[in-house]
Amino acid sequence: MSGYAFTLDDVAYLTGAGQEALAEVAARPLTDAHRVSDIAWARSRFGDRAAVLVETVLLRRRAVAKLAELGDVAGWLFTDEALQQATAGAVAVHRARRLSGRVVHDATCSVGTELAALSNSGDSSPHLIGSDLDAVRLAMARHNVGDRALLCRADALRPITRDAVVVVDPARRSSGRRKFDPRDYAPPLDELLEVYRGRDLVVKCAPGVDFGQLAELGFRGEVQITSLAGSVREACLWSPGLAPSGVTRRATVLDKTGQVAEEFTDADPGDCPSGPAGRWIVDPDGAVVRAGLVRHYAARHGLWQLDPAIAYLSGDELPSGTRGFEVIEQIAYNEKRLRQALSAHGASAVEILVRGVDVDPDALRAKLKLQRSGGQLSVVITRIGAGAAARPTAFICRPSR
Repeated sequence: MSGYAFTLDDVAYLTGAGQEALAEVAARPLTDAHRVSDIAWARSRFGDRAAVLVETVLLRRRAVAKLAELGDVAGWLFTDEALQQATAGAVAVHRARRLSGRVVHDATCSVGTELAALSNSGDSSPHLIGSDLDAVRLAMARHNVGDRALLCRADALRPITRDAVVVVDPARRSSGRRKFDPRDYAPPLDELLEVYRGRDLVVKCAPGVDFGQLAELGFRGEVQITSLAGSVREACLWSPGLAPSGVTRRATVLDKTGQVAEEFTDADPGDCPSGPAGRWIVDPDGAVVRAGLVRHYAARHGLWQLDPAIAYLSGDELPSGTRGFEVIEQIAYNEKRLRQALSAHGASAVEILVRGVDVDPDALRAKLKLQRSGGQLSVVITRIGAGAAARPTAFICRPSR
């Protein structure tokens, strides 16, 4: 029942007469094993309202895990698309701390998740304004955030505030399909940058946004790439007035609790040599790689690159708290050699990491014919050298954890 099209009447029902019905539906398992029978029960009990009740309960269950850092969201209202697009609570709260003490206008407030993060981020902003064109999501936001923000219906491309920091989260999906060109966002990024030129502006983007394209669109501030528990979650654009002097790229690594594990910017030292593998190989966090700050990461931790154009790093000491791969053997890569080497090391399971070489890890793993019993090893496959001197190399490793 995912993707139910909520109406204003649905919102009025869910926040009024339907609350007892919601409690009854929420008491049902609604798991895969019980879904069909529970939906049939809901239809017999609540008729045409069954769909909106079941959808709301399922969305709330998903939201509790994703948005835990926003507080109690178990009674919130969502649409499926709004919950998909909502930033993970830990990432939203971290971003909100940079805006502490400022008047903030969330110009695409949707169901209010960013407004909740702003109001929950410690020394919260003195004034919060939220606006959206979608009347249904705006009604949900009124229920979700209450009097923590002033809410109104407005087009993000027609400014309604003057001195506030404007936060925008353009839609990057249409009918479930991702939009990769920021000019295809809703509202389009190029129009946002033009409308708010000279204003303090924060724009959330897909983590794969093209930095060169941002420059072509006239963006001159800071691009922050944030990961949470090892997964890259978003790119965030900070206009020049909100970015430290000299910083145009930032990688923020949040641990599984949402705390900052490490942070790097392009203003940090970035001197990093290249050389043969040492004891350890390190694959930096995806936010560091995506932000183009691998050399800065290496410089801070006393590591070096295996190749100047490849993100794998090496060193004789493993940075504290970092997962690494202890090199057991280095071989010129081909499938036959790798299979023989893994057999000699008694591997029964293997993790395969690849950069700079056209190798599908899953397809390769199926061809390796590993032993039925033995140990877990890792294989790092990469290109060393450039042009005619380039050679694919495999490092057989023991993972640190």
